[in-house]
Amino acid sequence: MLTIALLLCAFASLERRSPTPSSRLWLAGWLLVLLHFIASIFHRTPGIWGPLAFIVQSAMSSGAGFLFMYAAIPDRRQLSSRWFFGLLMATSTLYIAIVRLAPGENWMLTAAAALFGLAPLAFMLIARRRNHSSHLWILVLIFCALSIFLLNFQNKPGYGVGSDALVARHTVGFAIFFSCFVLVTYTYHRASAGAFITISGFFLWAASFIVMPLIRAHLPQIHIETEVGDLPKFIVAAGMLLILLEDQIEHNKFLALHDVLTGLPNRRLFQDRLSNTLIRARRNQTQAALLLIDMNHFKEVNDSFGHHIGDLLLQQVGSKFAERIRRSDTVARTGGDEFSVILDEPTSRTDAMHVSQDLLELLKEPFLLDGREVQAGASIGIAIFPGDASDTESLCVAADQKMYIEKKGLAVQNSVEIAPTSDVLRQ
Repeated sequence: MLTIALLLCAFASLERRSPTPSSRLWLAGWLLVLLHFIASIFHRTPGIWGPLAFIVQSAMSSGAGFLFMYAAIPDRRQLSSRWFFGLLMATSTLYIAIVRLAPGENWMLTAAAALFGLAPLAFMLIARRRNHSSHLWILVLIFCALSIFLLNFQNKPGYGVGSDALVARHTVGFAIFFSCFVLVTYTYHRASAGAFITISGFFLWAASFIVMPLIRAHLPQIHIETEVGDLPKFIVAAGMLLILLEDQIEHNKFLALHDVLTGLPNRRLFQDRLSNTLIRARRNQTQAALLLIDMNHFKEVNDSFGHHIGDLLLQQVGSKFAERIRRSDTVARTGGDEFSVILDEPTSRTDAMHVSQDLLELLKEPFLLDGREVQAGASIGIAIFPGDASDTESLCVAADQKMYIEKKGLAVQNSVEIAPTSDVLRQ
């Protein structure tokens, strides 16, 4: 229990530093696991408190499993997904309560077992127009199979003798954490240590509900400590912590190489990609092009409408440029109001000019920004490797010079039109 408490502190620390929807749900799930361990201390208490503690213990364990499942689906923000998991959690708690408090009431056990399959299936059929998640349909199949097994098992001759109730409870636990294994495998299909350890941990956690009772029943001479059965929990926790650390590292790498405002590559990544482009062009004896794009009168946009509108304009322009170029090319934000486009091989000066004209065409329509229409313009300088320059620095200088000539010659046509009339600003 102390180990779980320490792991909970680790999750809380990571969640506070870099909160994500998954980390919050994982933190809540491990809090339920801690409550499960606390409740297990009291489940042998005489009187009504013992059974109640047992129900709480089982409910916390299954609740943690459902939270881990919920964290693994992409559409968890939908209200229907929340109701779906709430329904499963309530059904699981109801079944465990009946098994513990009224194990001889066959009609109640039959109704509760049937709910495992019928409740999620009926919900998905009713909500099919609002939710088409394949993840939830996987859960419907698993819990329908659980329902069929429980109905057959509970109606066999002699049910209720010996450890039948224990088998039923463990089957429910297996279904819950096998579902975690399936969903996490389906969602975190990436080659990382964190994903592998987490997936393996959930598989072992589910298997422990089957393997441990079988060993106790058929190999009583083998004594297994309770801590061995809890080992998969710690494996899952370690894997989740690794996933959070891996995600944080990837996020930091992204921030180091991308512009925070537009999400485009920044100057550092741009320089690296330009160098690689020229290396390939030199090796293949082909051409590459660099387009340097500078927004006309962007300062006047900020002064007239505010920096918020200026930021929105840069985001919209960057998005339109990124949609226009090929995947093999690169558009980067290399300055305050400056964008750069690398046209990878094969290309030519004619191709570069066509792309330049297409980008200018994208700016002819006014941008609707926070209720205002802003007309944007730009000047573009084009430099070709190796015709205009033979290295990255010289190519950037050549493109900058041509952009300056373009801006000077077409200042009137390509400027941002800021006027007191509604041509530029329409509320």
